[in-house]
Amino acid sequence: MPDRIILLTGEVEAPHLSALLRQHNPGLDVVHVMDNNALISAVNAGLAGTRLVAFLTSIIVPETVLEALEGPAYNFHPGPPEYPGSYVAGFAIYDGASEFGVTLHEMAATVDTGPIIEVRRFPVPDGAKFQDLEVEAFRHVLQMFADYAPHMATNDAALPSGVEPWTGRPRLRAEAERLKGIESDLSEEEIVRRYRAFG
Repeated sequence: MPDRIILLTGEVEAPHLSALLRQHNPGLDVVHVMDNNALISAVNAGLAGTRLVAFLTSIIVPETVLEALEGPAYNFHPGPPEYPGSYVAGFAIYDGASEFGVTLHEMAATVDTGPIIEVRRFPVPDGAKFQDLEVEAFRHVLQMFADYAPHMATNDAALPSGVEPWTGRPRLRAEAERLKGIESDLSEEEIVRRYRAFG
């Protein structure tokens, strides 16, 4: 049974996710970190009995940290394997995807490439904007976290993985920022498409 979980996530999500984990292991030490400096400090405090869990974070975990852990680190990613990387809801809208989803996977040195444990997909509503898709993805990934919290909090064994591969190319912040721009020679259709996808 894990003694400690380093929870890499945002300030708003941390209390709720920590409570979900402690429901299943009241003695669990949940250490919330939001950036690499805090992560390194938590790692330097000792790794025996420690698991790393990331939830909707843009922080890239150093390979040295992943290699030092006793078992796999896990990431809850707000997109399906077709959309690794950043701003994935926006890119799905921009591409006209009819389906989206969320992914639980092991963390690897290269972002969003680790073995996949589960994917949960759902349809993209007609006319959805990126905010709509982000909200729906958050709802699904939060439920996924709740479903896996008992294992994360109480079981040292690695979760079965390899259910499907990553298939999309990594989406980058710089690409999203470029597509937010509106040039004078764009068609009205392209302007609307970019607005729906990136605001």
